[in-house]
Amino acid sequence: MTMNHLIIYSHPNSKSFNCAIRETLKDALEQKGHEVRVRDLYAIGFDPVLSAKDFEVLEKGGVLDDVKVEQDHVRWADVVTFVFPVWWNSLPAIARGYIDRVFSVGFAYTEKMEGLLPEKKVLVICTLNAPKDVSEKTGAFKAMDFTIGQSLADFCGMAFLKQKYFNSVASVSDQERKDMLKEVEQLAGEID
Repeated sequence: MTMNHLIIYSHPNSKSFNCAIRETLKDALEQKGHEVRVRDLYAIGFDPVLSAKDFEVLEKGGVLDDVKVEQDHVRWADVVTFVFPVWWNSLPAIARGYIDRVFSVGFAYTEKMEGLLPEKKVLVICTLNAPKDVSEKTGAFKAMDFTIGQSLADFCGMAFLKQKYFNSVASVSDQERKDMLKEVEQLAGEID
């Protein structure tokens, strides 16, 4: 079965390993016959600031034009995948702002906290410079599992597929990074 995949990408460096992950995922999904759209938040200049104007328009039952564009992409998607680096044990501000503004009340959930996107799935792929044992020992994985992908999925009624971490990306060998990209290809093959 072919699906529509939306990749929300949040890294400012086009030569980053995150970019390689994004391209590997996109290519693997397209090779399986899926439709893929990429929203590179830095490239499109997405404004992550949830402003007073956002609230004014929301109170009237609408959203600002830039938010509507992104919500239309989310509506189109069967699977929404976030690709980003972990900074300070969380997602980058631009990605957080995307969630704040795009997954808004009336679109992603009701005022009674009922999810409005039950037909969608969410996947999170993120990189860390910290070694895996440090992330495990400090509880970073457990905290991020709950506060990022699982939380978003639960709040919006989406099915949570996975939150995949790639550790020590700045210090591992080229071969280890190639192996990580093979894992991304395998992950793309497991999505149904």
